[in-house]
Amino acid sequence: MSNAEGTRTVAQSDDAGTAGAAAVPEDTPDPAPPRRPEPTDAAGPPDLAEHPVPQESSSPSPRPDFSEPGSPEPDLSKPRASAPSRPNGVARLLWQNPARVGFGVRRFRLGPARERLEDAERSFTTGFNAVVAGEAERIDDLREDLRGFGYEGAGMACATLDVLTLTGGRRLRELLSGPGIRYPHLVHMGTGRAYARMRLRPMWGVRSVHPLLRWLAHDGFGFHQGFFSADRTVGRQRTAGLMDRTRRAIFDQGLGRMLWFHECAGAGDVVLRIAEFPAGRRADLWSGVGLAATYTGGASATDLGRLASAAAEDGFRAHLAQGCALACASRLISAVVPEHTVAAAPVLCGAEVDEAAAWTDTALVALGHNAHSGDHYQAWRAGIRKAWARRDRDS
Repeated sequence: MSNAEGTRTVAQSDDAGTAGAAAVPEDTPDPAPPRRPEPTDAAGPPDLAEHPVPQESSSPSPRPDFSEPGSPEPDLSKPRASAPSRPNGVARLLWQNPARVGFGVRRFRLGPARERLEDAERSFTTGFNAVVAGEAERIDDLREDLRGFGYEGAGMACATLDVLTLTGGRRLRELLSGPGIRYPHLVHMGTGRAYARMRLRPMWGVRSVHPLLRWLAHDGFGFHQGFFSADRTVGRQRTAGLMDRTRRAIFDQGLGRMLWFHECAGAGDVVLRIAEFPAGRRADLWSGVGLAATYTGGASATDLGRLASAAAEDGFRAHLAQGCALACASRLISAVVPEHTVAAAPVLCGAEVDEAAAWTDTALVALGHNAHSGDHYQAWRAGIRKAWARRDRDS
């Protein structure tokens, strides 16, 4: 079974709903300051009720501009989708304010890629709000290159509503077998962001969806914790409690994706940020960076080359390529492969998009038809790295 075929398989729920979620224990904050000043957000994950958005009072110094005139830029010819109608009643409490994803509000590093990255998060919020408002069709009004982020938000909304209404994952299954069928990776990541926002952690509560890709919920969980609790998760390098090695590894992959946003796609700043983490966590952070750099874009070929060189020096070049290959597969399934993905694949993977995506197929087939556990997910990632290593050795 190929990756493209496998992601279209939606398993039936074998438990009563999403009761497998467990509360995330709160750590006592570490009073020690981070090693360098943090352009991050001190606030924790937002509550379900809307919060007022503070005005930008100051901006951190922008990162050095490594961009080149020839670096790919998003096609802005198509306007952004109009905001969904704000619902009334209980659904109004779930509404997300798009202004909260602004990098100035979050105190992220600023740079030339800011608009591209903020557009990605605004599209995520549009997808979430569209589902909450009962206007999911608005997601398809987004630009094609941003639509995946919209469906990531839709995955978060469906998972949130499924948990709150005890529907046994019905909305999530319908999304994956319907309009979100071309975006299974992003939808599953969105489920993890739902658990994080509700201050829960994903365990077996996503059993009703794809048996292997459901582990990407922990990736989304890590992304959300980093995005909305950056001082704690990035600055003090904390993770959620009661996580085994597999869950923590996937959590760090999502945190690595978030670092691409946190450092505004600045290659030099991403490298420095990863270097602050213990060596045992850096492999998964590099895989997340490779995924975000390829899927979201924002860096020039020169920047990407710097990433590849730094990952090689750190001993994690294969992990960077593995994240890139997963992004290539995700883009290929969606049938929308933007220029920045085409440009990133040869630099980060040493192969074109279709070849890199095929590595994920090969590694998935090698696992057999019953792959479902965390160990299987880790073996899938390892298989992608082995495919890259063979390609790199033979080239």
